[in-house]
Amino acid sequence: MYRPPLGSGIIPHEAKKHHIEKSEIILEKVLKYSKLKMEDIDVISYSAGPGLPPCLNVIVEFAIKLAEKYKKPLVPIHHGIGHIEIGKLTTSCEDPVIVYLSGGHNTIIALIDNIYRIFGETEDITCGNLLDVVAREMRLPMPGGVEIEKLAKNGKYIELPYVVKGMDLSFAGIQTAAISLFNKGVAKEDIAYSLQETTFAMLTEVVERALAHTGKDEVLLVGGVAANRRLQEMMEKMCDDRKAEFYVVMPEYSGDNGTMIAWAGLLAYKSKWKSDLKDRINSKWRIDQVNVTW
Repeated sequence: MYRPPLGSGIIPHEAKKHHIEKSEIILEKVLKYSKLKMEDIDVISYSAGPGLPPCLNVIVEFAIKLAEKYKKPLVPIHHGIGHIEIGKLTTSCEDPVIVYLSGGHNTIIALIDNIYRIFGETEDITCGNLLDVVAREMRLPMPGGVEIEKLAKNGKYIELPYVVKGMDLSFAGIQTAAISLFNKGVAKEDIAYSLQETTFAMLTEVVERALAHTGKDEVLLVGGVAANRRLQEMMEKMCDDRKAEFYVVMPEYSGDNGTMIAWAGLLAYKSKWKSDLKDRINSKWRIDQVNVTW
């Protein structure tokens, strides 16, 4: 995994360099682990977006090279759909309201008429980005959400802005307030605890309304932030109150991973899905622009 220097966010050209250096190594390892050869592979899929263009370009070039060399079909996959489909596979849920939370994504989604419709999203930064930025200000290692969760276990509550606008959320003001408290000498543990309690309560409120609106009786939590135990506790309690089933993607598949892209690619390929992307990648590809045929 690419990890930025302490106190820094992702540096695109460094992440690109990392992807170039590791691609062949990871391919060799996964083939050895699975006891397969490239000739055994049916289809090659890759993350076509959204994401950082330098990183997306490295991977599409690598995927094209493999597809041409071994004469395999190539399937571009929406990164978010990868997270959702691996969550559905590993939990066996059927038709959930999906809570997709990561460093770059913060959406409440449900599959309606073959489209993953967005019922709520962030108006500015994401919950995952909020945790990472505050963690960087505190000089904590990345990913910041993991370190915030550790600190929060020994903290107490300090009021932070709570901003829910209909079904959408805003985290920028919370970020500013949290960093201001840190600069004033407030304990890291108290800031971490307050961040979690406030942001996760906001998310739970919106997800509960999405359940009521859609009439669904399942909630699936996916993305890197899904591994947070406090978030899981809040969501599970809300689901219990509403007589809904709660599911969380397995920890090893919560962060970005190749398995989720491979699985989504297989689903798309078997359903004869056709991409309408104008280019090989789309760094701003929205999930509700994808027609789900599987």
